[in-house]
Amino acid sequence: MTTEARIEKDFIATLSYLKYSYRADIRDRADLEENFREKFEELNRVTLSEGEFQRFLAEIVSPDVFAAAQTMGINPRRAIEQIVDYKKEPDNGAAFQPSAPILFPMIRQVVAGYL
Repeated sequence: MTTEARIEKDFIATLSYLKYSYRADIRDRADLEENFREKFEELNRVTLSEGEFQRFLAEIVSPDVFAAAQTMGINPRRAIEQIVDYKKEPDNGAAFQPSAPILFPMIRQVVAGYL
């Protein structure tokens, strides 16, 4: 197995350990956007036309997460506070667990490979 493939497999295992679900059906950006659209429409009980969805994506997709949050009317400071609060909740998969120390070097290795 190539180093890249091993790192990818290990990273997927790490995310699974943190209670993320691996979705083999999401293979590219189009699949990701379609999944996002389905979840967004379901959670908000709306149906967007193709044009509406494309305009929505154009407004929120940005390399600057804070600018995207402000576009959507979300206070970035409050969003970070909510993430911190979530990570403090027990049994959510985000809190530090004693068996997790082996994960951090692996994550650093994955991240270093992209720098």
